[in-house]
Amino acid sequence: MPPADKRHSVSTSTTPVNVKLLLIGNASVGKSSLLLRFSDEQWIPEDEASATIGVDFRVHKMEVNGRKVKLSIWDTAGQERFRTITSSYYRGAQGIILVYDVANRETFDALPKWFSEIETYVPSSVVRIIVGNKLDKEHSRQVPTAEGAAFAKRQNALFVEASAKTAVGVREAFEDVVGRILDTPDLWAPVTPDLSGERGEEDGMPGTIDLAKGSEGAGVDGGSGCAC
Repeated sequence: MPPADKRHSVSTSTTPVNVKLLLIGNASVGKSSLLLRFSDEQWIPEDEASATIGVDFRVHKMEVNGRKVKLSIWDTAGQERFRTITSSYYRGAQGIILVYDVANRETFDALPKWFSEIETYVPSSVVRIIVGNKLDKEHSRQVPTAEGAAFAKRQNALFVEASAKTAVGVREAFEDVVGRILDTPDLWAPVTPDLSGERGEEDGMPGTIDLAKGSEGAGVDGGSGCAC
């Protein structure tokens, strides 16, 4: 292999892949708790948490399958009144994390509605993963693991159960969705060089702003994240 080609190969393989993930699901399923546990290895008790207002994001760097990845993780409000705000944030996402509460049947039954919304805003190639959160509430479980897995299979989505409280399955959830994205170069190869650069300002696309200029963990509206 000529030296020039070799240099290009090394440069490409060591350049971090920029990935935008979006956390969605009903209110109080623990979206922010999962993000806080994953990014900061912390957990805030439910009685001390407050609802996310609008959209919050965090930047997290990790390595998956030997590839460096820079994650821009957007945590949306699940409340219906914020839906008009969060819909614009689907744009540019390469991975969608749909969260429900294993101890709350209503949050699981709402998943078809969320999938319908996803089909409206993102291409079918975008990776989906369903996360059954609050596995620590096994004693009050309302959604069997098999049922969650079967639904995910019908939707061609990944599936994992997790607990933001105990950290079980949390990192696995993020690694699984990022791993699938890396296995789909069409999702990231064309946009990686510009994902966090000037193109975001050019297009006015939420999620593609220069994250280096922002404050990690700061909300879009200037507030901080929560553990709702």
